[in-house]
Amino acid sequence: MKGKTWFSRGLFLLTIFSAIVVWSVPGSVLAADTVIKWKMQTHWPASSSSYADSAQVLVKKLKERTNGRLEIELFPADALVPSKELFNAAKRGMIQIVGTSSAYPRDQVPLMDVASGLPMNFQETWECVYFNKWLGFDAMVQKAFAEHGLYYSADKVYPTELSLKKPIRKFEDFKGMKLRSSGILQVYLTSLGAAASQLPGSEIYAALSSGVVEGAHWGAVQGSDSMGFYEVNKYHLRPALNVAQTDIWLINQKAMDALPADVRDILKATLDEHFWLRTNQYQYLEEVTLAKVRKEKGVELIQLPAADVQKMKAAALVTWDEVAKRSPDCAKAVQMLKDFQASLGR
Repeated sequence: MKGKTWFSRGLFLLTIFSAIVVWSVPGSVLAADTVIKWKMQTHWPASSSSYADSAQVLVKKLKERTNGRLEIELFPADALVPSKELFNAAKRGMIQIVGTSSAYPRDQVPLMDVASGLPMNFQETWECVYFNKWLGFDAMVQKAFAEHGLYYSADKVYPTELSLKKPIRKFEDFKGMKLRSSGILQVYLTSLGAAASQLPGSEIYAALSSGVVEGAHWGAVQGSDSMGFYEVNKYHLRPALNVAQTDIWLINQKAMDALPADVRDILKATLDEHFWLRTNQYQYLEEVTLAKVRKEKGVELIQLPAADVQKMKAAALVTWDEVAKRSPDCAKAVQMLKDFQASLGR
């Protein structure tokens, strides 16, 4: 309850602050004739819930709040470049702003193994928010992307959970399961004995239908539902594999610096506000969607027994320690996470 109260207060204060910044710009300045045209591509297919609830909403707000001075043409996954190339496209300035998964640029930015969510890292959404916003992890990520000429902002915090064709009811059931995954979770699930492979979002449904994979994660419940997974998958597994700022915005820094100062301020304030609103909204929609798919699509929610969850956590710590070896930043972030867990008595 304390965590939820803290989160609600933080959301309220950030929303008020963002509104002050956004609407304090004189109307005569915003009414200038110059129109800046950007392109945005996301890793979300048009069918994904976040394409509508995040990308389309953000594009609309920015156009409205700048009185049409920042006009962004939006493209779904793979429309301009393959999803795994979004980092490079933004870095080179081919696309001014991209919405991507923090799991994708792990080779270019090793810290993404922590940012995309170390396995079994948090139990509640508020814990991840606190770690990122209050303990300084976000600042570390900002600095890492700045070294590549990119401005970083998280879209939201949410859990990642598996949708399955075949049930996993105990720890040992992971062995041999053909799962679609990505980033550090792919490494982790493989360590559990699963056959984990990465597929772009646009290919997952076909892979599930044909039996190429037997389960997948795309966010949690609402992500799976929006992608049609529950047409073939009738099991949803908890606990979450992680809780993280998995979806992120990357903006070419030169393109941002070229914006008029007032437009740049509106962009940053809107992104900050968007994070808190989407994180809160996502929590609500998870519960609504879960009730719906259980009732209307016959989805069974599986909660692994506590003993099996402990086995998952023990295996996760091995992955944490391997990530810590990747760079000094990774070592620092992993230790921060361990200290945070210890402060909670875990």
